[in-house]
This record gives sequence, C-alpha cells and structure tokens, in this order.
Amino acid sequence: MAQLQGNARADYVRGMFDRIAGRYDLMNRLITGGQDHKWRRFAVQVAALPARGRLLDIATGTGDIARETLKQQPEARVHGADFALEMMRVGQGRRDGNMIDWAGADALRLPYADASFDAVVSAYLLRNVVNIPQALAEQWRVLRPGGRIVILDTSPPPDSLLKPLINLHLKVGIPLLGRLVAGKAAADAYRYLPESTALFKTPQELARLVEVAGFCDVRYRVFMLGTMAVHWGRKA
Repeated sequence: MAQLQGNARADYVRGMFDRIAGRYDLMNRLITGGQDHKWRRFAVQVAALPARGRLLDIATGTGDIARETLKQQPEARVHGADFALEMMRVGQGRRDGNMIDWAGADALRLPYADASFDAVVSAYLLRNVVNIPQALAEQWRVLRPGGRIVILDTSPPPDSLLKPLINLHLKVGIPLLGRLVAGKAAADAYRYLPESTALFKTPQELARLVEVAGFCDVRYRVFMLGTMAVHWGRKA
C-alpha cells in the first residue's frame, strides 16, 4: 500500500483517513503514549507566529495543530485545510470547531493567494503526498517573506540497539492495536502507516529537501527514539 504512486496513492490516502476519522485521535494517543501533544506544542512554538498572525495548518485532520495554536495564541487567525473531509467534519463537531477556518484543499494545489500566511504547519503530511517538492513549493508560495514552515512527521527508525523493538512495535503492535481499537475496516490503514514511516525520508534527507525548496535557517529536532521529527525553516 505504501508503494502506491500518483493518483492511486492520493485516492488511497484520502479514503484511508476518512475511514479512520472517528478513531484517529484516540489511536494517536495510544500509539505515542500521549507524547503527540508535546510534539504539536513544540511545532507551534517554533512556528514563532507574530501577534494576531495568520497560520495555515495543512493536512489539519481533526484540527489538533490548529487548536494548539489557538491555545498558545488566542488572537491568531487559524486556517485548517485537508483533502480528507471526514477528518475535518470530526474536528468541526467539537466544542471549539467554529474558531477554525476550515477548507477542503489539496496540499499540492493550495487554494490561497501568494504570501497569505505568517506560518504554515503540517503534521504527518509529507509522508503521504505523492510529490514532496511540489508540496513544499506550495507552502513556500503561500508564506509571507520571513514566515516559517514547520513539519511534524515520522522518521525511519535509526540504527540502534532498540531498532528491533521499534520495528516490532511498528510492524506488529500498531496494526494489532488498530484492529482492536479502530476495527477490521481500518486494519489496512494501520499497516500502511508503519510501512510509510519505514519508506519515508530520514531527518537529514528531509532537511535537505526543505533547503532545496528555498527555505533558510532549516533545523530539526527528533523525538521518540528518533522515530519522530519536527523540522522548521524560514522564507527569506
């Protein structure tokens, strides 16, 4: 499934996230031991949004990044965009759903004008897009000069003594947990997610792609034994 390319991959990913929308946040908490809150909080912090700034949470899902932004900066203007509409419907139905400007959008063709945002933040987007350079180019386009890009995503397990245990968790633990919590209909999703992690870029490779896209001051920080990373950079 993770080897799918082009439109077939895009269609699969969209359908997959729509199928697991109702259990997605619960599964994230269980898979990460609740650590995903900390990573999102850090991602919003390094976005360095100015007072009353405008932020785009692309691949917003149920709006976790968007909500964390409003928690840290209640006066921010926050937009959440995704092509998985069921995910956003779950987020819209929550108590603070009306505080986010939601939009159906393809990360490769963002429906926003040039230089519209002070920050663009994504969580678990680039691992799933069919064209990483194009997604980065779109984020560069809609950022204002001096604005920041922030990327939260998984990373392939680095070589270490713990790598066999990490791979066991990815290949056996997560699919089993997905089947138990999200049901048989979502079982393929929780096989795809570990597979896509194993095939994704290392933190160093992703940092280089962000630089090639035109961003400067690119940095990253890894979490969870090197299997999660937050990258950030600035549009000069």
